[in-house]
Amino acid sequence: MLEAGKDMLETEKCVVKAITGDQAAAEAMRQINPDVVAAYPITPQTEIVMTYSQFVANGLVDTEFIPVESEHSAMSACVGAAAAGARTMTATSANGLALMWEIVYIAASTRLPIVMPLVNRALSAPINIHCDHSDSMGARDSGWIQMYCENAQEVYESIIMAVRIAEHPDVLLPVMVCQDGFITSHAVEGVRIFEDRIVKDFIGSYKALFPLLDVEKPVTYGPLDLQDYYFEHKRQQSEAIKNAIRVIPEIAAEFEKISNKNYGFIEEYQMEDAEIAILALNSTCGTTKAVVDKLRGNGVKAGLLKLRFFRPFPAEKIISSLSKMKAVAILDRSESFSNCGGPVFNEVRSAFYESENTPLITNYIYGLGGRDINTFQIESVYNNLLEIVKQNKVKNLVNYLGVRG
Repeated sequence: MLEAGKDMLETEKCVVKAITGDQAAAEAMRQINPDVVAAYPITPQTEIVMTYSQFVANGLVDTEFIPVESEHSAMSACVGAAAAGARTMTATSANGLALMWEIVYIAASTRLPIVMPLVNRALSAPINIHCDHSDSMGARDSGWIQMYCENAQEVYESIIMAVRIAEHPDVLLPVMVCQDGFITSHAVEGVRIFEDRIVKDFIGSYKALFPLLDVEKPVTYGPLDLQDYYFEHKRQQSEAIKNAIRVIPEIAAEFEKISNKNYGFIEEYQMEDAEIAILALNSTCGTTKAVVDKLRGNGVKAGLLKLRFFRPFPAEKIISSLSKMKAVAILDRSESFSNCGGPVFNEVRSAFYESENTPLITNYIYGLGGRDINTFQIESVYNNLLEIVKQNKVKNLVNYLGVRG
């Protein structure tokens, strides 16, 4: 059980706790109190389910906690529970997500609103337990909504919103809430925790539309589809993602009333009059903000665009924000091995294909396997953008930031 401590700051709606990103995820799960949590431990996610299992043991929640023999079994149990009509959650990282792969697709295709905190970690081989985004980026086309978090506060609040997004009748898709392994998952921060009643009122009760356990209205999950209806069911998934573009701002606006924070698809930092900008995800955004502040002090019109949602991909908002720039660098903490740059870079660049105002765009792949990204490296990216503007040309489309040799 998490202890707040004697010097906890109390306000009308919240208390501040010194906790890690993993503990912040577990705290959100405690307040959500899902019917079922099925999980298997894997570094650096283990602390989430370990902390939650303590909540279960201490009687703070009445969740059915299922310790399974593998991540494949964890997602399988979640699919069964969600299909039965239960509010269901799990958590994983890296190789655990890879082992779930088959069932990850089934969860989305069966339109089950499972919420999964994902602690980003590099995929093997070689074996590595530290952060990059190869796990979630590998699952970008699985049909799951993807949210990315800069810090522990965003982890906590995003998981709460994710429940409403996933369960919305016009969406009904699973959601993964991503944070950087060790960088945020194990770093202690002051996190504002809402009163339990506020979270419970926000998420409300859950009633599945087509539960397997409703014997009065029998349904079938996962039938053989073949050519007859498979295509139509895939189109339904596509429409659900399109619906999410409308639904997410509605839920974010409602959440803003209790959090005083606007969770849009993107967050703009010093972008009003910026001429050069970096687009990034997760914890790197915090480091980049510090660099932007320094450069602004030196008269450089630098900005940051933080991408909160990668699925659904907010192309129009990205174009609207970046089309005013002269040059933009897209930071990818994963390699697509396509010889054409990282996954975020390719989608952003593609989004600008028919745009009238397209900035010069370059890509930086960085931080693989937990390689540190520091302020000097980020400043070098901005300096390169200044040179691109000066030359009016992108010399190297794809760059590797911080790699030796």
